[in-house]
Order: sequence, then C-alpha cells, then structure tokens
Amino acid sequence: MVQVSLPYGSSSIQAELPERTVLVGGGDGRPRLEPAPDQEAAVREALANPLGLPPVRDIARPGGRVLIAFDDPTAPSFGPVRRLAIEAVLEELAEAGVPEENVTLLCANALHRRWTPEELSQIIGAELVARFGGRLICHDAESPEDIVNLGTTESGYDVDLHRLAVESDLTIYVNAACHLGFNGGWKSVSVGLSTWRSIRHTHTPDGMSMSVRDNRMHKVFEEQGRYIERTLGKRFFKFETVLANPAQIGRVWAGGIDECRAAALELLSSLHAPRRSEAREPADIVVYGVPDWSPYATFATMNPILTLISSALGYLGGYIEALGKPGCSVIIATPCPEQWDMEHHPSYKEVWERALPATKDTSSSTGSATPSTLCTASSPRTR
Repeated sequence: MVQVSLPYGSSSIQAELPERTVLVGGGDGRPRLEPAPDQEAAVREALANPLGLPPVRDIARPGGRVLIAFDDPTAPSFGPVRRLAIEAVLEELAEAGVPEENVTLLCANALHRRWTPEELSQIIGAELVARFGGRLICHDAESPEDIVNLGTTESGYDVDLHRLAVESDLTIYVNAACHLGFNGGWKSVSVGLSTWRSIRHTHTPDGMSMSVRDNRMHKVFEEQGRYIERTLGKRFFKFETVLANPAQIGRVWAGGIDECRAAALELLSSLHAPRRSEAREPADIVVYGVPDWSPYATFATMNPILTLISSALGYLGGYIEALGKPGCSVIIATPCPEQWDMEHHPSYKEVWERALPATKDTSSSTGSATPSTLCTASSPRTR
C-alpha cells in the first residue's frame, strides 16, 4: 500500500492507497520559488524598472488625480506587498507633484462584500488606513453612481468600470498574488472594479480557469481590458506578484498590465508543468484533501457549501478534469463540520437545509432532487 498525507480541514489525514496509485504534486523535487531576500527592495526595484511603461514619477501629471486600487482580502496574500507597493507609489507621486490628498485608495472587492477599516488594516496596515480616512473606500458593484458603462467589446462582452478608474488621470493597481493562471492580469480590473454585468461572461463553470497556459477566462479579461484602455485613451499601471509562500514575495513586476502578466506567466510556466502531463494516463479514481480555507471565508468561518462547492469542486476541482477519466470516481477528504456564520453568510444555512435537498438546479426554486456525490443535505456532517 502507498501511504499518503492529505489536507484535512485545519490538519491532515493519513490514507492507505493501492500500490498502483500515482502521486501528483507535493514534495516531488519540482522547482520552488525562493522568497525575495528583501521584500521592500523587490517592490522598489520593480517600480524603478517598469515593463512597457515609464516610471510612475514620469507619467503622473503634477496636481493630477490618482487612483490606487488593490486586491481585497480574499486574495491569499498575507504579507506586506500591498502596503509596500502603495507606500512606494506614494513617494513617486510626491516627487511628480501629486499631493497625497489627490490620491484615493480603492479596495477592488468586485462582488465580494465590502470590508471594515479594521479588516483592511490587516492587509495594508493600520497607518495607511488612518492616514487616508475617507479616501480609502471599497468598490461597490451595486452603486449606480459609482459605475460607468463603457459599452461592449468586439465579442459582445459588457464593460463596466468604477467611476474613479474612468475619471482619474492615472490608475495604479496592486495585485497581491497570482495563483496559477487564475489571478492577476486584466482580471484585477475587469472583475475587481466592475459589476455582475461584466463578470457574468466568465464566472460560470465553463468560463473559469486556473490554467497557466492558454487560459480561456483571461482571453475575455484581456479583450475587456484592452477595450478599456482604447476607450479611455490611457494606460493602467500595474504591480503583479508571484508569492514564494502566502506571506512572502517571490517575484514582483510593475508596468503595463499585459507586459506584467506575460512576465508572471513565463515564471509560473517554469514552476508548474501542465497538469495533464503529470499523470501517465487518466485515472479511474481521483483522491485529494481539502484544507479549511476559502477566499469567501476571509474574516469569517467555513461552512459545508464553501467547503464542498467553493474549495473542493471550485478551486481544487480542476484536478478532476486534469487527471481523471470522464465519469471517474472522486474521493475528497474533508471533515466538513456543519457550522454557519450568520453574520457573513446568512443565506447559506437555508440553502443547505431547504434548497439543496430539493434541487441542484440553481435556475429555479423547485424541482426534483438529482443524484449528487457531494451536494446533498442528507448527511452533511461526514464527507
């Protein structure tokens, strides 16, 4: 038998698998990204040597209005990169003659909830939160006065954008983490600063992708982003970050969004082989564990829907398609405790207890139950 350790909530679980088991990923000697020796120096070096654009101090207009947007707390980045980038940019803006009162900080939370000042202090520092006061805001995708519709792209994708990104003389975005090919690039703007009307083109089971190579989701984001720059007649400045671990920068780039995305993908491609190349042949059974984590449980607690759907089938579900045969069996290790955060996820408990036992069809409120391995409320305590 093959002995393996699988993530299991906040700990791990030991499992015995048949000898013919093929292990994919983990401590297998693949290239690892070392943390930058000096986190602040890495950020400042990127800012001093931007890709595809002049330095901020050369493109900022004296007395101009500047927007600095940044990844919200759902991005799994727990180090200082947001704060370091913002502080370095503020110094360059001051050199360019932009007073700090002309700068707004915007948390790019897309359709996620808005965050409290105390929560934002965890990712950008209490000093910046206090210093900016009312000029630190969260994006509100449902506030009509804060949204500008820019029209549709050549392929018919709607493009909505926060008004400050439209009206500011310069928009700078701080990406805090690129997870495989999922985060970063134009997703930061096309999703983080937009509305459901824009986001709906990609955020579907068939539309989303974590692929480092030929990512179908990012093709939509890139079309939306390039349309934004053409329509507004200005370019956006970006920090793009690949972490060595959740708290430390591995590499960071600054400059044009397309250029920084290309540099990040080149590095990520060298670190991550195509997943389909890691298995000798498609598997009959795919086994993996689920940690006690979801971006939607930031400053909150997990629940069965986040555990099974968001994490197990969403963020980790790509393993099934990549490694398994069509119709393969899937074994997922997770304690999945039945606990509910009624402040941050007030509707989830009712969905689990009333809706899912009756239907898996989210397009209607009635229907017959259909077979499902995971999404059932018959015995939610054990998975």
